[in-house]
Parts: sequence; C-alpha cells; structure tokens
Amino acid sequence: MTIKKSIFAGALSLALCASTLFAGGADVGHAQSVEKKYIVVFKQEDKLPAGYEDLLKKAGGQVESKLEKLGAIEVSSSNPNFLKEVKKSSIVSEAGEENKLYPETPAVEATFSYNDAAAVQADLYEQQWDIKQVTNNGESWTLPGGTGKPVSGDDIVIGIIDTGIDYNHPDLKENYAYGKSFVPNYPDPRDDNGHGTHVAGSIAAKGRTMGVGPDLKVASYRVFGPSGSASTAHIAEALMTAADDNVDVVNMSLGGYDWLQDPDYATKDIVADVRMFNRAIQYAIQKGVTVVGSAGNNAVDISSPGKLSGNDKGATHRSPSNQNMIRVSAGGQLKNLAYYSNYGVGKIDVMAPGGDLGPNYNPVTGVGRDNSYLCLATVPGGYGFKAGTSMAAPKVAALAGVIIAQHGKDQLKPSQVKHIILKSSDDVFKPGYDEKSGHGLINAVNALK
Repeated sequence: MTIKKSIFAGALSLALCASTLFAGGADVGHAQSVEKKYIVVFKQEDKLPAGYEDLLKKAGGQVESKLEKLGAIEVSSSNPNFLKEVKKSSIVSEAGEENKLYPETPAVEATFSYNDAAAVQADLYEQQWDIKQVTNNGESWTLPGGTGKPVSGDDIVIGIIDTGIDYNHPDLKENYAYGKSFVPNYPDPRDDNGHGTHVAGSIAAKGRTMGVGPDLKVASYRVFGPSGSASTAHIAEALMTAADDNVDVVNMSLGGYDWLQDPDYATKDIVADVRMFNRAIQYAIQKGVTVVGSAGNNAVDISSPGKLSGNDKGATHRSPSNQNMIRVSAGGQLKNLAYYSNYGVGKIDVMAPGGDLGPNYNPVTGVGRDNSYLCLATVPGGYGFKAGTSMAAPKVAALAGVIIAQHGKDQLKPSQVKHIILKSSDDVFKPGYDEKSGHGLINAVNALK
C-alpha cells in the first residue's frame, strides 16, 4: 500500500467522524465546463496589482474573495484553460486549484451530557491528567501570569480557528471574548461540531473542568461549517482577521497534506495554495501573533517529502507546516509519543499531552483500550474525552498565552514566545532535540520561572 492510500486508510480506522486529510486537486473525468475554484497569488505580496481584474475577466474568472493584504484572490471559473491563461501574466506568481482543509479529527472520542456530568460527584478536573501534567498540578497558576490573567494591561486573547465555540458553556462563557464566522451562510460563530469547544476548554475552561490558562480569553474564528471542510482562502482570511484584531495567539488544530507531483495533478497547481497559506501565517506572525498548529494524526514521519510519499511518485508535504509556527506532536499520560501522532526531524517543535488509550492498547487489534488516558474538556452541551494532536496544540497555545500574560501584551515577539516554550520544555526521550517531541514536553512552571 502506498503512503497516500495508507494515510487515508489510517484516518478512516482511527477517526470516528470526518476525514482529517487535505482534499485537493482535480477530479479525473470531470466535464470541462464544470466550475472550479482557484487561488491566484500575485508577485506583489501586500496588495493586489493594477490590471488584475481585466486579467481575470479575459480568462473567464469571477472573483469570490479578495485577500488584498496577501496579494492573493479566490476565483471561480468554468473555463478549462483558466489556469493556463492566467499563468501567462507577468503579474502572477502562482495559480492553482483551491484546496480544502479539515479539522484535525480526534483519533478517538467519547462525550457525555450536562446531566451525565451532574451525576458525577467528583470534580471533573480530577480526571484532567493532561492539564495537571502541563501545570504541574496547578503550580503554574500560582506564578505571575500563570492563569492567563495579565500582570498589567489588556486581556490576553487566544484566537481559535476551528469549528466555533459553544459560548454558552458554563465553563467557557466567562472567558469568551467574541466570535466571527467565515463560513458562507453561517454567520454564527457557535460550535455545532464539538472540536473547537474542546480546544477552547483545553485553553481557558474555568468551571468543573479547567484549562491551562483559566483566565485567558478565547475568540472564535469559525471556518468549518456542517460540511466539515473549509477552503484555504477562508482560513487565510480568518488568520489575517485575527491578526488585525490584535489577538495574542492563534491555535490551528487543522491540516492535511499536499501531494506534490502526484500523477493526478501537477506540482505547479498546488504551489499557489501553499504559498498563499504561508503568506497568511507570516502576516500574522509579523503582526505579533504566536501561531500554533497540530502535527497530524496519521502516525507518519513528516520530516521529508520523500519519506512521507513512500511508494507514491513525487513529494508529500504536511500543511500547514511553516517554520515560524510552533508545531506540536501529541504525548500520552505516560509521557510517551501517542500511537497516532505524526513526527519527524525538523517538523516538530514541542510535544504536549494529547491523550491516547493507555499502555496496553494495540492500535491494530483495538484490544486493551483504557479511556482514562484520553483528554477531558468541554464540548457543546457537556463534556468530552478526546485524543489527538488537536488536543495537544491548544495546550501550547495556552502556554504561549500565559507567558505573554506574565510579560505584558505586545511586549514579546512571537519568536521570543516560541524560544521560551522550547527552552523550558522537558526532555522525555533522548537528550536535546528529537524527532518525536522536538525540544521536549512543555512545562508551564519552567516557562514562567
């Protein structure tokens, strides 16, 4: 089995809901007259060049959305020669079919309602081994800025680009700052899925469950609707908007893969989408936003295109995987690499608890499952146990938030925040950097001392 096929098969066997993979490229056998969406990236990186509208009109394109600050646009066209005609222009850097991203679907999950939670007498926080691991049983909350409450100045806001947030959840409503939706025909930033609310709870829950930074504020940047997917243009727009809103950190528990030089479509048709997305990440970082992303749940080595492609022709890249982000692998309660987590030299910065099914679990046979090793947090209408790099990344985003809270809003550059997180992490495998945990397992107490 090639790696392309095995990743799809692995995702289907691990996930209990939608696929996590990056779906893109042309469908073989489509009629030539079918309308498609494209990303056009211009050579000017900070604005749209003069003459672009005439160019698109002559090529049979209709502008769907403008990403002016990135020098890019989303276009629809039924002209089968659209790309060929547009790429002839001297003002165009790259152009290609637009891809879709998906929430990083948990490797495994189980939810329960408020009524079920009410029947549990013990504090649910007692079951949150992952929050205890990061905060050293709450010790970090006793340090300046450790809860996310700023030592001075404005609130520290974590933007969550995801499925939305249940802003009425009793554990979250006090720390919910605001929300915006980038989903066509769905203006409400409320979460209908559960993924984004679980991420938010891991960051800033304050109630029966707790987040790493229980006084941080969270903002919903909803990009995923009922279909489960989002165009990279909408994600890029959400990221730019969050940066313009002066959020302090952005968490992106989403992603997929780009198969470059895949026989189904050409490398040049993929580069535009990747370049536009990277411009959006860089835009946010330059505006002072620390950007955190999940590494993926397919248990594969993402260190090099050749390794990830396996028997497939061409090169495969994890997306997004910008070097200036903080890229997070998932660990278990025993400080092991979770069985589903991606890894790879140069592609992982740190590891954070994402949960698994215990030391006796066999992912091949499904035998030995222990749900107590999953991560507990908020979901719409109740609480949920989940495992995934989606659950690991928000702990790093929260840690970035409390570091900023200690130093003051807008006082640290994203590179400085990243440096503090990396240098304060604990070695859990071999000394120094390694392909599984990067610079180590995050430690909030070390980071705040």
